[in-house]
Amino acid sequence: MMLDFFPEDVKPHLIPEAKGELYYECLGCSAQYPIEKLLYVCPKCNQVLLIHDRNIKNLQKIPGSVWQKIFDFRKMLKTPALKGIYRYHEFIGSCIPLESIIYLGEGHTPVVEANETLKEMVGVSFFYKNDGQNPSASFKDRGMASALSSIKYLIDQDLVSDVIAICASTGDTSAAAALYASYLGPLIKSAVLLPHKKVTSQQLSQPLGSGAQVFEIPGVFDDCMKIVENLSSQYSVVLLNSKNAWRILGQESYSYEIAQDFDWDMKNKTVVVPIGNAGNISAVMNGFIKFYEANIINDLPKIIGVQSEHADPVFRYYLEPDESKRQFKPVDTKPSVAQAAMIGNPVSMPRVIQIAKKYNSLAGCQHVFFVQVTEQSIMDWQLLANKNGHIVCTQGGECLAGLVKAFKNNIVTNKETAILDATAHAIKFSEFQDLYFKAKIPKDYKIKPNPGNINLPSLILPDNPELAPSQKKRLGEKDFQKFVKDISDKIANKLNLKVS
Repeated sequence: MMLDFFPEDVKPHLIPEAKGELYYECLGCSAQYPIEKLLYVCPKCNQVLLIHDRNIKNLQKIPGSVWQKIFDFRKMLKTPALKGIYRYHEFIGSCIPLESIIYLGEGHTPVVEANETLKEMVGVSFFYKNDGQNPSASFKDRGMASALSSIKYLIDQDLVSDVIAICASTGDTSAAAALYASYLGPLIKSAVLLPHKKVTSQQLSQPLGSGAQVFEIPGVFDDCMKIVENLSSQYSVVLLNSKNAWRILGQESYSYEIAQDFDWDMKNKTVVVPIGNAGNISAVMNGFIKFYEANIINDLPKIIGVQSEHADPVFRYYLEPDESKRQFKPVDTKPSVAQAAMIGNPVSMPRVIQIAKKYNSLAGCQHVFFVQVTEQSIMDWQLLANKNGHIVCTQGGECLAGLVKAFKNNIVTNKETAILDATAHAIKFSEFQDLYFKAKIPKDYKIKPNPGNINLPSLILPDNPELAPSQKKRLGEKDFQKFVKDISDKIANKLNLKVS
């Protein structure tokens, strides 16, 4: 589109300039560091970091209504760097030039309304935001587009070279990291650490296919994370887990998209997310805060974080109503079908605590809630969602189970509209569906298949085995017609079809 076609108040802002002044700030001691350094924790106190913009107040000089128009009109541009999460460039990576931005098709995933059947089952009107329709089939691509664009920026400025990126993963992070790193090859190489036999075969195939060096480690994700942290503290590597503050910036785009999808009206809205390593819920809250402070939205939606009873340290922390008495204690995880959220010591817990406190303060009341759900409910609700037109993973099932729990506990009312995070594509976790349907889920998961949810294929054979065609044995026309009639009659009988 030619810029002359756009309104005068929007035209100067459509193509953003790299003029932000970003810096790292420690959540522990408030020390500040330049973003030109590869930092993941504070060198002074070892706490996690957030990225801030010294020019953030300048964004408030533009009226919120004008920002809305800017983002709406940017949808019409054909500039690749502005097609993805960097449509919101000023709120994400405002110091990064457009030529350093990586775009692989991430962001702006569809928001799909639940059908009436599913709404009646749940008791609340809701939508799924299908982040499984990102390039590597999970929401992690948002953070990776941000993190790898920041690395590309440093490479373009001759500040780093011969980059080796590394991450620990339960599956989705490794897939996204390997994909985005491979796009920058040979400028960057990637390595991923996975817990042995705790990643689905579909997820394992992704980093392998993208050319990453994959190391399987005994234990669980938390053990892999400790090794990655140790490597990043001793060697010159780029850590791509959500400990990387650039990951948080990219994942804030989830909030911005929801606001835009609902025409900037967040009143009586509730956003439900699984917690996992706690980076995503931190980013979602922070994103809404930024838009609220810039007057782009007038209301903050409720935020509900969901955890399985098999990995619930954040839920346990907030069970204590007295803030001064809360103590965070990591937990030993148990097997969970929501594998991407099976984390007992989330690295972004300090972010959650600080951002949730600010979020509640801005809202003027408690607006961030945490619920715990059973493994049984996660699996059952995932299957019910997908039987009603969705493509949600087990974490998406966890969100729906969490919404049901929140409604039961009067955290959400039927006057609100919920937006649920389907963090990955259902195909990534199809092994659990297969085990459920075949009643072979290991006992440790504490899931008993509901016969009404089981769906298995039926093998239909002809009465005469000689009339069964194969690739090696093709039937003559007469025998083939007998085969077609025999099989058709059997299927019609099973479907109770009536002759037309």
